[in-house]
Amino acid sequence: MTNLSIYCNGIAVVLLKKYENDTLVLLMKRNTEPFHGEWCYVGCAIEEDEKAWEAALREVREETGLTDIRLYVSNTFEQYYHPKSDFIYMAPVFVGFVGEEEQVKLNEEHSDYAWFTFKEALQQITVPGNDCVLSFIEKHFVKANPYTQLEVRWWLDE
Repeated sequence: MTNLSIYCNGIAVVLLKKYENDTLVLLMKRNTEPFHGEWCYVGCAIEEDEKAWEAALREVREETGLTDIRLYVSNTFEQYYHPKSDFIYMAPVFVGFVGEEEQVKLNEEHSDYAWFTFKEALQQITVPGNDCVLSFIEKHFVKANPYTQLEVRWWLDE
């Protein structure tokens, strides 16, 4: 009898930007596998001796060039079952509020990007589960003020 394992070595980051009276979501079109050609938010593997929040900030900087970010723990996860390896993959999702003047500079992993309303973003994404993540983020970080104790800086300043 084998036990089903939970495997967590990655993160995801949903980036948000205020624009006029709306909050927009950054999606990028993948230029590489996995999910080549699909609209996604930031995601990556956590490097050895790196904390998840450090990986989130590193990957945002690498994939988008963005550095002026208020990072929050979202308290939700990306998750899926991997049949070949028989494990459940889970990744904590972070929310990053981007400064209004910040400009995106994509790396080679993506061919395009756009800032979408939540309604538009939900129509663009195709990976199952991403819709649940975006709906959760909209409910808890856009329609409500983010919970102060979820800001990563709050934990570091203690």
